[in-house]
Amino acid sequence: MKTQSAKAKGRKLQQWARNKLLEKFSHLEPDDIKSTGMGQGGEDVQLSPMARKSIPFSVECKARKSIAVYSYMDQAQENCPANCEPLVIIKADRKAPLAIVDADFFIKELRHRNDRSN
Repeated sequence: MKTQSAKAKGRKLQQWARNKLLEKFSHLEPDDIKSTGMGQGGEDVQLSPMARKSIPFSVECKARKSIAVYSYMDQAQENCPANCEPLVIIKADRKAPLAIVDADFFIKELRHRNDRSN
C-alpha cells in the first residue's frame, strides 16, 4: 500500500471516531473534537477542555489491513450469550492487560455513563 493510501485510511478512521463522538455528545461543538492531521504528533483525536470533561480518554486510531485481535473478537462473538456484549482481554509480555469492545458499544456506554453523572 502506498504511503498516501495508508494515511488516507488512517485519516478516515480518525474522522469516523470524531464524528461518532460528536453524534453521541450533542452538547459539544465540532471545534471541541478534531481529527489530527497525518504526520502530526500527539493524540489522533484532539479534545477541547470541555470535551475532555465528558470524554476522559486519549484516542489513538490504527487502521491496518490485518490485526490479530479481530480473530479473538470473532471468537468472543461466537461464544457470546444473548443480551451480552463480547469483550476481549489481551496481554502481551511485560505489558498491562487491555480490554477490547466494539467501538459503537463503547461510545454509547460512555455517553450513557456521562448522562447518569450529570
